[in-house]
Amino acid sequence: MRNELIVGLDIGSTNIRLVAGQNKGDELQIIGAVESPSSGINKGVINSIEDATSSISKCLEKAERLIGLPIVSAWVGISGPYIKCEKSRGVVAISRSDGEIGEDDVDRTIEAARALSVPPNYDILHVIPIKYSVDSQTDIKDPIGMIGVRLEAETIIIQGLTSQIKNFTKAVHRTELNIDDIVLSPLVAAEAVLSSKQKELGALLINIGSSTTSLAVFEEGELLHTAVLPIGSEHITADIAIGLRSPINLAERIKIEFGNADSRNIDKKESDIDISNLAAEEGLGDDKETISRKYVSEIIEARVEEIMEKVDEELKKVDRSGMLPAGVFLIGGGAKLPGIVEIAKKKLRLPATIGTNRSLAVTIDKVNDPIFLTALGLVIWGSQLTSSRRRPWVKLSRGKFLGNAGGMIGSWFKKLKP
Repeated sequence: MRNELIVGLDIGSTNIRLVAGQNKGDELQIIGAVESPSSGINKGVINSIEDATSSISKCLEKAERLIGLPIVSAWVGISGPYIKCEKSRGVVAISRSDGEIGEDDVDRTIEAARALSVPPNYDILHVIPIKYSVDSQTDIKDPIGMIGVRLEAETIIIQGLTSQIKNFTKAVHRTELNIDDIVLSPLVAAEAVLSSKQKELGALLINIGSSTTSLAVFEEGELLHTAVLPIGSEHITADIAIGLRSPINLAERIKIEFGNADSRNIDKKESDIDISNLAAEEGLGDDKETISRKYVSEIIEARVEEIMEKVDEELKKVDRSGMLPAGVFLIGGGAKLPGIVEIAKKKLRLPATIGTNRSLAVTIDKVNDPIFLTALGLVIWGSQLTSSRRRPWVKLSRGKFLGNAGGMIGSWFKKLKP
């Protein structure tokens, strides 16, 4: 049973979430989901190896007690403002005398695209082919078996800062957990949230975390663009703390219990709220204190609009601003904020909704929560690669489209161990 266990580990700045599943025949079954607080991580970046390792260990122990099985390896999601996304092209001549394109030709084309100038302090995480061209025929999804002389591939190269990937990997390996691979978080979250039809039409996935907001743009079934913005729901909490001159813990409680991203939903006449109970619970005295709910909403709205404006700037980079028919799907803890869907519709000029699990029937309701969708996506991703149910562009046999950074750095770390 151990060999059938597929684990997705989403290491965030506030919480670490783990989802475990098993392939039983042709069906993937989710058998457990846990979360625990994280420390030593800020904006997706490790700033304390010891604290991060301890946090991951606690999450693993909690998961093993729940599912009753030892966890020996996991698919790990990575996100952070140091992630870079570039397009690259690779061109090769068809090797066979009859001109038929084989898998080795596709592999060579991907390798040719991979040979772009990468900064010395960056590693390639993923090489994802978008489309191929055979001679003068363009927009080919799968060229294998076609006849031609010249094969060209257009790819997206996703790169990560070497030092951060090594620190990230080291923190995981110190828990004695093996890494199946390191995968970009918004890429795997889309596996759980978006259908193939939505990816074909054009869709945007936005993951609003505590300190970062990551996004992935899909069109014609393929990834078109991805980015990680260094802004998240913690910034909303900080704005409330400054605006109300309140401690950060109280500001977080106010955001969760009374927050609304759309100030138009708040009636000015009924906007005063009593926060004396919250203040007492946080040990800040029991004096009666009221605040304007409308004012809190305006603070939140300003920051949420800024997040959406920055997302729209990323869409403009690929000429897709207001031009994704399937719309916007919001996930992550920040997506739970009331009114955020209306602000997304207004600022992005697109249909918007809260993302849900549409890929897998599960009996554990917790997994359908927007905060668990990245970890669930990692399990689905891992299942696709360890079973026959694989998407063409994630097949390892087609040019190793999954980055091997995790494996290389894992080997590097193990050499250092006594």
